[in-house]
This record gives sequence, C-alpha cells and structure tokens, in this order.
Amino acid sequence: MVIATVMLTIVGMVGGYLLSQRRDRSTSSSSSASEPATAHASPEVSSGPPLLPVEGECTEHTQEMAHEAGASGTLSQVLRITTDIGTVVWICQDQAGNLYYHANQGGEDAKWEEGVTALFIPDMHRQPDGSFQGTAPQDGAIFNLTPERLRIRKKNGSEKVQEAVPN
Repeated sequence: MVIATVMLTIVGMVGGYLLSQRRDRSTSSSSSASEPATAHASPEVSSGPPLLPVEGECTEHTQEMAHEAGASGTLSQVLRITTDIGTVVWICQDQAGNLYYHANQGGEDAKWEEGVTALFIPDMHRQPDGSFQGTAPQDGAIFNLTPERLRIRKKNGSEKVQEAVPN
C-alpha cells in the first residue's frame, strides 16, 4: 500500500511538472512575434498530459457515455476502486486527455441504470493533491476520488466517505 501511494505521488508530480512545462511552451510560442500562431497548433486540444492507464480500456458502458459527452477515441482506465459498500468507481481518460468518472453500485456485472445504480460525470479534473474531482450534473454534489476513498459532498455541505477495499 505504501509503495502504491509513493508511485501515485510520483506519477502525479511528474504529470504536474509536464503540464507546467507544456503551458510554459504554449505561452512562449503564442507570444512570439517571429512565428505564426498556427505553427504549433495541434489538431486536438488536450486538458493535460495523458495519464498512465492502469488496466487497459474502460467498460463498454463508460465508453458509450463518454462518446455521447464528446470523448475522442478509446478511453483508458486511470483508476478503479471498489468501496466498502460495494460500489465500483472508474476514472477514465480519452485520447485528448479529458477525464471521466463512472460508478456502478454492485460493480461492472451489476445492473447499469444511469441515475439509479450508475453515475457518470463527464468533466473530472486532477487536483494538486493527486485526487480526481468533479461535480455531478444531476444534483451538484462534488465527488472526490483517491485510491483510498470516495468522498461525496452534497450541496448542503454534508459529506459521505466510502473507503476503498481490496478488489
């Protein structure tokens, strides 16, 4: 567990460093008068450097939901946890670097019914502490996920924490 935490911290720090370098390059190239602004334009805009996939592709349910939300290409799994109440949560990333949250009560093989047993959040962001955070479009609850736990903060300020358990 300690080794996994150290590895995730290192991956997060490297990702943050690469993102800051990328922003520095894009700022300097766009402010340069000697080069045209389109010289370094890429066909796809990324929200950050790609993260390392953990276990290959994400579930078919997540692939479908993400493509409906505008995802590009095949999604890769970045993080997957099972909580102490049996919910399985995935963080997936498309080829442009966008992050998606998808959870299902009872796991991948349980019934998938969006808004009842499953929740999809299309606009997740990596936080400075390495966690993933996004707001549920249905009720405005904030979901924050780490390898150790899922924290859900409702609009009224109440919080629920579900601890991760071994798969």
